[in-house]
Amino acid sequence: MRFIFKTDYEQDLRLFRHGGQKFWYGVLGALLLAAPWWAGDYVMTQLHFVLIYSIVGFGLMLLTGFTGQISLGHAAFLAVGAYTEALLQAQGMPFVVSITSAALLSAAVGIIVGLPALRLKGIYLAIATLAFNVIVEEITARWHSLTGGNEGMLVKAVRVMGYALETDAQFYYLCLALTVICALACINLLRSPTGRAFIAIRDSEISASCMGVNLAKYKTMAFAISAALTGVGGALYAHKVGFISPEQFGLFQSIELITIVILGGVGFLHGAVLGAAFIIVLPQLISIAKGWLPEGTAPSGLQAVVFGLVLILFIIFEPLGLYGRWLKIRAWFELFPFYRKGMFRRQKSYMKSERLR
Repeated sequence: MRFIFKTDYEQDLRLFRHGGQKFWYGVLGALLLAAPWWAGDYVMTQLHFVLIYSIVGFGLMLLTGFTGQISLGHAAFLAVGAYTEALLQAQGMPFVVSITSAALLSAAVGIIVGLPALRLKGIYLAIATLAFNVIVEEITARWHSLTGGNEGMLVKAVRVMGYALETDAQFYYLCLALTVICALACINLLRSPTGRAFIAIRDSEISASCMGVNLAKYKTMAFAISAALTGVGGALYAHKVGFISPEQFGLFQSIELITIVILGGVGFLHGAVLGAAFIIVLPQLISIAKGWLPEGTAPSGLQAVVFGLVLILFIIFEPLGLYGRWLKIRAWFELFPFYRKGMFRRQKSYMKSERLR
């Protein structure tokens, strides 16, 4: 089992804690960089969506996993980012300007939502964000002159420095670069006093307030940063699908986004990536399973049923999600044959604020 002995403060600032992390992240980076050569067109499309949903997952993880604010309306921020990107690209704006505008406008909308929600928590906050999602969906459906209404609108291909990214490989590298940038930004944010304030609010608002944390400021900031990241994901999503309409950003989309956090592991940035990969792969597995069933026996709502069952099973049997399960597997191999099943159950009560990996 690996023990890390820290002798100076610079060790806390390092991106990788030990050589093993450098090696495995290097292997992962090499595989991702070489993906256009080893992955087919279908796999590349799925990788696009995994990266896009990972960015959205980072934003939702900051809000729900690290600040403790539940949101069932993040599809609205996704819509704001997607429509902003589509409208600005139609006007010929450079991609850097359009995606920055999408992030800033989404952040502004997040502040508008966050301020009235300061006095709400738990199920009441979830209902308020859900109502906001319905409002945005109605606005995009009825503002026909701007958004095209229910008829939707086409989105042009990404143009960076005057060059159109028309191939899957080019767009993949753009998504990969933005995902890495967002991940590094979130890691550094959580190491800062702002990130520590988020975690203090999540663990106990009363204790955080007694320690001098401005609850209104940091809750609103969490909504703004989360919405900005979701807006970036929405901009990439618009370019990937090439056509956007209000029904793409409804309640089911918001449930999918919160599912990323729950299945991946609440309070782990790695969980955002694992959860995004899971919800992209699961529909493909369901489609394969339908082929094994006798013709005409597969119910029309099978995907929603399976999503619901998986979510319930994770909440009951694996509340720390996929990344929590990986931590248990890794601990089992490191401590075998002395690993104890109750080890993680005891740690949950007093190590909650240490889940920053």
